[in-house]
Amino acid sequence: MTTMPLSKGITAGLRKAMEDDPKVVLIGEDIGKLGGVFRVTEGLQKDFGEHRVIDAPLAESGIVGSAIGMAKRGFRPVVEIQFDAFIFPAYDQIVTQLAKMHARTRGAENLPVVIRVPYGGGIGSPEHHSESPEAVFAHHAGLKIMSPSNAHDAFWMIQEAIHSPDPVMYFEPKRRYWLRGDVDEANRGLDPYSAQVVRPGNDLTLVTYGPLVPTAMDVATAAEEEGKSLEVIDLRGLNPIDFSVIEDSVKRTGRLVVAHEAPVFLGLGSEIAARITERCFYNLEAPVIRVGGFHTPYPGSKLEEHYLPDLDRILDGVDRALAY
Repeated sequence: MTTMPLSKGITAGLRKAMEDDPKVVLIGEDIGKLGGVFRVTEGLQKDFGEHRVIDAPLAESGIVGSAIGMAKRGFRPVVEIQFDAFIFPAYDQIVTQLAKMHARTRGAENLPVVIRVPYGGGIGSPEHHSESPEAVFAHHAGLKIMSPSNAHDAFWMIQEAIHSPDPVMYFEPKRRYWLRGDVDEANRGLDPYSAQVVRPGNDLTLVTYGPLVPTAMDVATAAEEEGKSLEVIDLRGLNPIDFSVIEDSVKRTGRLVVAHEAPVFLGLGSEIAARITERCFYNLEAPVIRVGGFHTPYPGSKLEEHYLPDLDRILDGVDRALAY
Protein backbone atom coordinates (compact mmCIF):
# COMPACT_ATOMS: atom_id res chain seq x y z
CA MET A 1 0.00 0.00 0.00
CA THR A 2 1.10 3.54 -0.81
CA THR A 3 -0.67 6.61 0.56
CA MET A 4 -1.09 9.52 -1.84
CA PRO A 5 -3.56 12.25 -2.86
CA LEU A 6 -6.13 11.44 -5.52
CA SER A 7 -4.32 13.70 -8.01
CA LYS A 8 -1.06 11.82 -7.55
CA GLY A 9 -2.93 8.55 -8.01
CA ILE A 10 -3.78 9.80 -11.50
CA THR A 11 -0.16 10.88 -12.04
CA ALA A 12 1.10 7.45 -11.00
CA GLY A 13 -1.45 5.75 -13.25
CA LEU A 14 -0.42 7.88 -16.22
CA ARG A 15 3.24 7.14 -15.55
CA LYS A 16 2.61 3.39 -15.37
CA ALA A 17 0.62 3.44 -18.62
CA MET A 18 3.36 5.42 -20.38
CA GLU A 19 6.04 3.03 -19.13
CA ASP A 20 4.05 0.02 -20.32
CA ASP A 21 3.14 1.35 -23.77
CA PRO A 22 5.24 3.79 -25.83
CA LYS A 23 2.12 4.62 -27.88
CA VAL A 24 0.54 6.44 -24.90
CA VAL A 25 0.86 10.19 -25.53
CA LEU A 26 -0.40 13.09 -23.42
CA ILE A 27 -1.62 16.34 -24.96
CA GLY A 28 -3.13 19.48 -23.43
CA GLU A 29 -2.62 23.08 -22.41
CA ASP A 30 0.29 23.67 -19.98
CA ILE A 31 0.67 19.98 -19.17
CA GLY A 32 4.38 19.82 -19.97
CA LYS A 33 6.76 22.20 -18.24
CA LEU A 34 4.07 23.44 -15.84
CA GLY A 35 2.67 19.98 -15.17
CA GLY A 36 -0.92 21.16 -15.63
CA VAL A 37 -2.75 23.75 -13.54
CA PHE A 38 -3.35 21.09 -10.88
CA ARG A 39 0.12 19.54 -11.38
CA VAL A 40 -1.37 16.16 -12.32
CA THR A 41 1.16 15.69 -15.15
CA GLU A 42 4.06 17.14 -13.15
CA GLY A 43 7.40 15.55 -14.04
CA LEU A 44 6.10 13.47 -16.94
CA GLN A 45 7.47 15.66 -19.75
CA LYS A 46 10.88 15.68 -18.05
CA ASP A 47 10.90 11.88 -17.89
CA PHE A 48 9.23 11.00 -21.21
CA GLY A 49 10.09 13.95 -23.43
CA GLU A 50 8.21 16.66 -25.31
CA HIS A 51 7.19 14.21 -28.05
CA ARG A 52 5.06 12.25 -25.57
CA VAL A 53 3.87 15.02 -23.23
CA ILE A 54 2.79 17.75 -25.63
CA ASP A 55 2.01 21.34 -24.68
CA ALA A 56 -0.83 22.32 -27.01
CA PRO A 57 -2.16 25.74 -28.05
CA LEU A 58 -5.29 27.05 -26.34
CA ALA A 59 -7.68 25.37 -28.78
CA GLU A 60 -9.75 22.52 -27.33
CA SER A 61 -11.33 21.57 -30.66
CA GLY A 62 -7.89 21.35 -32.22
CA ILE A 63 -6.55 19.32 -29.29
CA VAL A 64 -9.31 16.71 -29.48
CA GLY A 65 -9.20 16.69 -33.29
CA SER A 66 -5.45 16.07 -33.14
CA ALA A 67 -5.99 13.26 -30.65
CA ILE A 68 -8.50 11.62 -33.00
CA GLY A 69 -5.96 11.76 -35.81
CA MET A 70 -3.26 10.32 -33.54
CA ALA A 71 -5.55 7.46 -32.51
CA LYS A 72 -6.24 6.66 -36.17
CA ARG A 73 -2.45 6.33 -36.61
CA GLY A 74 -2.11 3.82 -33.77
CA PHE A 75 -1.38 6.02 -30.76
CA ARG A 76 -3.29 6.13 -27.47
CA PRO A 77 -3.66 9.85 -26.75
CA VAL A 78 -4.73 11.17 -23.36
CA VAL A 79 -6.18 14.68 -23.59
CA GLU A 80 -6.34 17.04 -20.63
CA ILE A 81 -9.14 19.60 -20.65
CA GLN A 82 -7.91 22.28 -18.24
CA PHE A 83 -11.32 22.94 -16.63
CA ASP A 84 -14.74 21.35 -17.08
CA ALA A 85 -16.56 24.06 -19.07
CA PHE A 86 -13.56 24.55 -21.36
CA ILE A 87 -14.61 21.31 -23.03
CA PHE A 88 -17.46 22.82 -25.02
CA PRO A 89 -15.34 24.21 -27.90
CA ALA A 90 -14.45 20.52 -28.47
CA TYR A 91 -18.05 19.28 -28.15
CA ASP A 92 -18.51 18.76 -31.88
CA GLN A 93 -15.30 16.74 -32.21
CA ILE A 94 -16.28 14.58 -29.23
CA VAL A 95 -19.90 13.77 -30.02
CA THR A 96 -19.90 13.73 -33.84
CA GLN A 97 -16.49 12.20 -34.47
CA LEU A 98 -15.01 10.50 -31.41
CA ALA A 99 -18.25 8.94 -30.15
CA LYS A 100 -19.47 7.75 -33.55
CA MET A 101 -16.43 6.54 -35.47
CA HIS A 102 -16.73 2.91 -34.34
CA ALA A 103 -20.40 2.71 -35.40
CA ARG A 104 -19.81 4.75 -38.56
CA THR A 105 -17.17 2.25 -39.75
CA ARG A 106 -19.32 -0.73 -38.68
CA GLY A 107 -16.74 -1.77 -36.11
CA ALA A 108 -13.72 -1.53 -38.40
CA GLU A 109 -12.13 1.37 -36.55
CA ASN A 110 -11.54 2.11 -32.88
CA LEU A 111 -10.45 5.41 -31.34
CA PRO A 112 -8.68 4.73 -28.01
CA VAL A 113 -8.76 8.34 -26.82
CA VAL A 114 -9.03 9.36 -23.16
CA ILE A 115 -10.31 12.83 -22.28
CA ARG A 116 -9.45 13.90 -18.74
CA VAL A 117 -11.87 16.48 -17.35
CA PRO A 118 -11.34 18.12 -13.92
CA TYR A 119 -14.95 18.85 -12.93
CA GLY A 120 -17.16 20.12 -10.16
CA GLY A 121 -17.01 23.00 -7.72
CA GLY A 122 -15.83 23.70 -4.23
CA ILE A 123 -12.48 25.36 -4.95
CA GLY A 124 -13.54 29.00 -5.24
CA SER A 125 -12.96 29.33 -8.97
CA PRO A 126 -14.51 31.91 -11.33
CA GLU A 127 -17.09 31.29 -14.05
CA HIS A 128 -16.59 28.27 -16.36
CA HIS A 129 -14.27 26.53 -13.87
CA SER A 130 -16.69 24.59 -11.64
CA GLU A 131 -19.32 22.88 -13.75
CA SER A 132 -20.46 19.26 -13.95
CA PRO A 133 -21.28 18.39 -17.58
CA GLU A 134 -21.11 14.59 -17.25
CA ALA A 135 -24.79 14.02 -18.15
CA VAL A 136 -24.32 15.96 -21.41
CA PHE A 137 -21.79 13.39 -22.61
CA ALA A 138 -23.52 10.36 -21.06
CA HIS A 139 -26.43 11.13 -23.40
CA HIS A 140 -24.27 10.27 -26.43
CA ALA A 141 -23.77 6.60 -27.24
CA GLY A 142 -20.19 5.62 -27.94
CA LEU A 143 -18.52 7.34 -24.99
CA LYS A 144 -17.59 5.48 -21.82
CA ILE A 145 -17.53 7.68 -18.72
CA MET A 146 -15.90 7.08 -15.34
CA SER A 147 -15.23 9.18 -12.25
CA PRO A 148 -12.98 8.10 -9.36
CA SER A 149 -13.63 9.27 -5.81
CA ASN A 150 -10.42 8.07 -4.18
CA ALA A 151 -6.73 7.62 -4.90
CA HIS A 152 -6.88 3.86 -5.45
CA ASP A 153 -9.60 4.13 -8.08
CA ALA A 154 -7.84 7.13 -9.64
CA PHE A 155 -4.67 5.04 -10.14
CA TRP A 156 -6.35 2.01 -11.63
CA MET A 157 -9.22 3.62 -13.54
CA ILE A 158 -6.98 5.94 -15.58
CA GLN A 159 -5.00 2.89 -16.70
CA GLU A 160 -8.19 1.03 -17.58
CA ALA A 161 -9.36 4.05 -19.57
CA ILE A 162 -6.08 4.17 -21.51
CA HIS A 163 -6.20 0.44 -22.25
CA SER A 164 -9.77 0.65 -23.55
CA PRO A 165 -10.22 0.39 -27.33
CA ASP A 166 -13.11 2.85 -27.03
CA PRO A 167 -13.10 6.57 -26.18
CA VAL A 168 -13.35 7.28 -22.47
CA MET A 169 -14.32 10.48 -20.67
CA TYR A 170 -12.44 10.50 -17.36
CA PHE A 171 -14.06 12.99 -14.98
CA GLU A 172 -11.79 14.00 -12.09
CA PRO A 173 -13.36 15.60 -8.96
CA LYS A 174 -11.04 18.55 -8.64
CA ARG A 175 -11.99 19.50 -5.07
CA ARG A 176 -10.91 15.99 -4.02
CA TYR A 177 -7.51 16.17 -5.75
CA TRP A 178 -5.84 16.56 -2.35
CA LEU A 179 -7.82 13.83 -0.59
CA ARG A 180 -5.29 11.25 0.52
CA GLY A 181 -5.91 7.52 0.43
CA ASP A 182 -4.25 4.13 0.15
CA VAL A 183 -3.34 2.80 -3.29
CA ASP A 184 -2.73 -0.91 -3.76
CA GLU A 185 -0.58 -0.99 -6.89
CA ALA A 186 -0.71 -4.81 -6.98
CA ASN A 187 -4.49 -5.27 -6.79
CA ARG A 188 -6.89 -3.47 -9.13
CA GLY A 189 -10.01 -4.48 -7.21
CA LEU A 190 -13.44 -4.09 -8.80
CA ASP A 191 -14.03 -3.62 -12.49
CA PRO A 192 -13.95 0.18 -13.02
CA TYR A 193 -17.53 0.26 -14.29
CA SER A 194 -18.88 -1.66 -11.31
CA ALA A 195 -20.67 0.34 -8.64
CA GLN A 196 -19.30 -0.22 -5.15
CA VAL A 197 -21.07 -0.38 -1.80
CA VAL A 198 -18.70 1.76 0.25
CA ARG A 199 -20.84 1.61 3.39
CA PRO A 200 -23.51 -1.04 4.07
CA GLY A 201 -26.87 -0.10 5.55
CA ASN A 202 -30.48 -1.19 5.87
CA ASP A 203 -32.87 1.77 5.91
CA LEU A 204 -32.06 3.72 2.74
CA THR A 205 -29.75 3.60 -0.29
CA LEU A 206 -27.71 6.72 -1.00
CA VAL A 207 -26.14 6.75 -4.48
CA THR A 208 -23.52 9.25 -5.61
CA TYR A 209 -20.15 9.49 -7.35
CA GLY A 210 -16.95 11.51 -7.64
CA PRO A 211 -16.79 14.61 -5.43
CA LEU A 212 -19.83 13.79 -3.28
CA VAL A 213 -18.73 10.35 -2.09
CA PRO A 214 -16.91 11.74 0.99
CA THR A 215 -19.93 13.96 1.69
CA ALA A 216 -22.25 10.94 1.43
CA MET A 217 -20.11 9.07 3.94
CA ASP A 218 -20.47 12.01 6.35
CA VAL A 219 -24.22 11.98 5.76
CA ALA A 220 -24.36 8.28 6.66
CA THR A 221 -22.40 8.94 9.85
CA ALA A 222 -24.72 11.81 10.82
CA ALA A 223 -27.79 9.68 10.08
CA GLU A 224 -26.41 6.85 12.19
CA GLU A 225 -26.34 9.18 15.18
CA GLU A 226 -30.09 9.57 14.67
CA GLY A 227 -30.62 5.81 14.48
CA LYS A 228 -30.82 5.56 10.69
CA SER A 229 -28.76 3.05 8.70
CA LEU A 230 -27.75 4.29 5.23
CA GLU A 231 -26.14 2.21 2.49
CA VAL A 232 -23.78 4.35 0.40
CA ILE A 233 -23.00 3.39 -3.20
CA ASP A 234 -20.20 4.94 -5.28
CA LEU A 235 -21.21 4.60 -8.94
CA ARG A 236 -17.63 4.88 -10.30
CA GLY A 237 -18.81 4.22 -13.87
CA LEU A 238 -21.23 6.83 -15.22
CA ASN A 239 -21.70 5.26 -18.65
CA PRO A 240 -22.49 2.43 -18.51
CA ILE A 241 -24.11 2.68 -15.07
CA ASP A 242 -24.11 -0.46 -12.95
CA PHE A 243 -27.81 -0.54 -12.16
CA SER A 244 -27.66 -4.09 -10.76
CA VAL A 245 -25.86 -3.02 -7.56
CA ILE A 246 -28.36 -0.17 -7.00
CA GLU A 247 -31.29 -2.47 -7.71
CA ASP A 248 -30.09 -5.12 -5.25
CA SER A 249 -29.63 -2.50 -2.56
CA VAL A 250 -33.02 -0.83 -3.08
CA LYS A 251 -34.79 -4.17 -2.97
CA ARG A 252 -33.43 -4.49 0.57
CA THR A 253 -33.78 -0.91 1.81
CA GLY A 254 -36.94 0.20 -0.04
CA ARG A 255 -35.73 3.79 -0.37
CA LEU A 256 -33.32 5.64 -2.67
CA VAL A 257 -31.68 9.07 -2.66
CA VAL A 258 -29.40 10.08 -5.54
CA ALA A 259 -27.01 13.00 -5.09
CA HIS A 260 -24.69 14.81 -7.49
CA GLU A 261 -23.23 18.29 -7.93
CA ALA A 262 -24.74 18.70 -11.40
CA PRO A 263 -28.21 20.25 -11.68
CA VAL A 264 -31.04 17.92 -10.71
CA PHE A 265 -32.94 18.78 -13.90
CA LEU A 266 -32.04 16.09 -16.48
CA GLY A 267 -29.00 15.02 -14.45
CA LEU A 268 -27.82 11.42 -14.07
CA GLY A 269 -30.08 11.17 -11.02
CA SER A 270 -33.11 11.47 -13.31
CA GLU A 271 -32.10 8.39 -15.30
CA ILE A 272 -31.26 6.44 -12.15
CA ALA A 273 -34.58 7.38 -10.56
CA ALA A 274 -36.52 6.32 -13.67
CA ARG A 275 -34.69 3.01 -14.11
CA ILE A 276 -34.95 2.01 -10.45
CA THR A 277 -38.63 2.96 -10.35
CA GLU A 278 -39.20 0.69 -13.35
CA ARG A 279 -37.25 -2.20 -11.85
CA CYS A 280 -38.13 -1.84 -8.17
CA PHE A 281 -41.61 -0.32 -8.21
CA TYR A 282 -43.06 -2.89 -5.80
CA ASN A 283 -40.06 -2.65 -3.48
CA LEU A 284 -40.03 1.13 -3.10
CA GLU A 285 -41.57 2.51 0.09
CA ALA A 286 -41.12 6.13 -1.06
CA PRO A 287 -40.45 8.11 -4.25
CA VAL A 288 -36.83 8.29 -5.36
CA ILE A 289 -35.40 11.59 -4.08
CA ARG A 290 -32.83 13.55 -6.12
CA VAL A 291 -30.46 16.06 -4.54
CA GLY A 292 -28.17 18.22 -6.65
CA GLY A 293 -27.31 21.62 -8.02
CA PHE A 294 -29.93 24.12 -9.08
CA HIS A 295 -31.05 24.70 -12.67
CA THR A 296 -29.07 27.93 -12.90
CA PRO A 297 -25.65 28.90 -14.24
CA TYR A 298 -22.95 28.00 -11.72
CA PRO A 299 -22.62 31.01 -9.38
CA GLY A 300 -19.60 33.04 -8.38
CA SER A 301 -17.33 31.58 -5.74
CA LYS A 302 -18.93 33.56 -2.89
CA LEU A 303 -22.24 31.80 -3.52
CA GLU A 304 -21.13 28.29 -4.45
CA GLU A 305 -21.62 26.96 -0.92
CA HIS A 306 -25.34 27.67 -1.39
CA TYR A 307 -25.36 25.95 -4.78
CA LEU A 308 -23.49 22.75 -3.99
CA PRO A 309 -25.29 19.89 -2.22
CA ASP A 310 -23.87 19.63 1.28
CA LEU A 311 -24.44 17.38 4.28
CA ASP A 312 -27.58 19.26 5.36
CA ARG A 313 -29.22 19.23 1.91
CA ILE A 314 -28.59 15.54 1.41
CA LEU A 315 -29.78 14.77 4.95
CA ASP A 316 -32.95 16.67 4.14
CA GLY A 317 -33.44 14.39 1.13
CA VAL A 318 -32.87 11.37 3.36
CA ASP A 319 -35.44 12.65 5.86
CA ARG A 320 -37.99 13.21 3.08
CA ALA A 321 -37.54 9.66 1.83
CA LEU A 322 -37.80 8.20 5.31
CA ALA A 323 -40.92 10.24 6.12
CA TYR A 324 -43.13 8.10 3.88
